[in-house]
Amino acid sequence: MSQMNNIFSIGLDDRDRLNKELGGGIPTGSIVLMEGDYGAGKSAISQRFAYGLCETGKSVSFLSTELEVQGFVKQMHSLNYNVEEHLLFENMLFLHGDLDSGSVLSASDDEQNRQDLLTDLMDEETIWTADVVIIDTFDAILRNDPKFEALVRQNEERQAALEIISFLRDIISQGKVVVLTVDPSTVGEEAIGPFRSIADVFIELEMIEVGNDIRRQLFIKRFAGMGEQVGDRIGYSVRSGTGIVIENRSVA
Repeated sequence: MSQMNNIFSIGLDDRDRLNKELGGGIPTGSIVLMEGDYGAGKSAISQRFAYGLCETGKSVSFLSTELEVQGFVKQMHSLNYNVEEHLLFENMLFLHGDLDSGSVLSASDDEQNRQDLLTDLMDEETIWTADVVIIDTFDAILRNDPKFEALVRQNEERQAALEIISFLRDIISQGKVVVLTVDPSTVGEEAIGPFRSIADVFIELEMIEVGNDIRRQLFIKRFAGMGEQVGDRIGYSVRSGTGIVIENRSVA
């Protein structure tokens, strides 16, 4: 079997070089951890992943803790990623994580269930049926889950993280991909460390101010099961009406 059969292409080769820079796509059966501070571009990159994957025929579940569906469609439109058909034909399932009401999916009136965010998420079978599941941002769910918060106070967040990881490992054993975006400044090292350790693909998004310019780059810290050669640092910008643009090429 060709190694490329074990890769989910993120497509859009005629629009940008991101798929090529990532060696042809994301290995199947992978947990992808994408870290970056606020404004680094986590949402834009995850939206690029989602749209490109749908364009190549993959099914995607996208859970956003920040955007409701209208805001999501509007933001995708601003990047020239027109997702309406994918949403209408159910190639993409979009869900809003309503953390203000204490429920990830706002699907239950039971107050206790509404507060148990991680259990609510893991028990929602529909989201996990897709080829690729993207959670943007995962740290917001961790920070707002009262059980996880209680474990943090007891210095047991590492054990809680390992339980979540066990669930994710079961999911990717089916050949699926799970993408988690995280702002590392909002969660402690004990909470995020286990996810960094087990991530098959670990990407840091860096944002550097140079004069009046903001330069962004993907720093590839780990990429297990890569297809072709993967760039170690990939410069990019986010442009209205265009989407992600690769600014320079780095070779690992």
